[in-house]
Amino acid sequence: MSAPRWRFGDDMAPLRALLARGGILAIPTESSYGLAVDPRSVAGVEAIYRVKARERGKPLPVVAADVAQLAALGVAANDEAVRRAALVWPGAFTVLAKIAEPLPASAGEPALAVRLPDHAELRALLAALGSALTATSANRSGEPPLLDPAEVAALLGGEDAVVVDGGTLAGGPPSTLAAWTGTRWNVLRAGRLPISSLPVD
Repeated sequence: MSAPRWRFGDDMAPLRALLARGGILAIPTESSYGLAVDPRSVAGVEAIYRVKARERGKPLPVVAADVAQLAALGVAANDEAVRRAALVWPGAFTVLAKIAEPLPASAGEPALAVRLPDHAELRALLAALGSALTATSANRSGEPPLLDPAEVAALLGGEDAVVVDGGTLAGGPPSTLAAWTGTRWNVLRAGRLPISSLPVD
C-alpha cells in the first residue's frame, strides 16, 4: 500500500501531526524528492535510516524557510558559512554550519548541512510548518533519487508517511555542498551551483 499524498493548499494539520510523532514527509526539492523529518526527532531520523537502508551515523542535510529557522536548531547568528551562503540563498547551495549542540540529524556531530532551497513552494511549506526539516534524497541507498511522486509513495508504503505531491521533478545535480575553512570554500560535493559562483563576499 502506497503512502498517501498531500497537495499544496490542503489542510496543514495532518502534516504537523505526522512530524510531531516522528513520521516522514516526502518533499519536492530543486532536483528530486527528499525525506523530511524534524531534525530534533530521534524517531524521525531513525525512520529515514530504515527507509533508505542507510548506515546509522551518517548526518542528514536540512532545508529551512529562512535563517531564523536555522537559528532555532542552534546555528549561530554569526556563522560565517551561513553569512556567506545567504548572499546566494535561496539556492542549491548547502553549507556546513556549526550548531550549539549535536542533533539527531547531525548524527552526533557539532555541525549541520543546511540550505534555503530554491523552491518557492517548499520554502512556503517550511514557513507554514514553522520548522526546518531534513531533506535527504528519497531513495534506497545506492539507488538514483526519485523524481515521480508515485514512486516515492511506493517507497514509503507501510511507513507512517505522507508525500507532498509536487509533480514529476526535473532531476539533475544535487545541491553543491561546501565548508568554509576561514579563508576559502572547501567543496565537499560539486553540484547544481557552479563552483565559480560560490560567495566569497
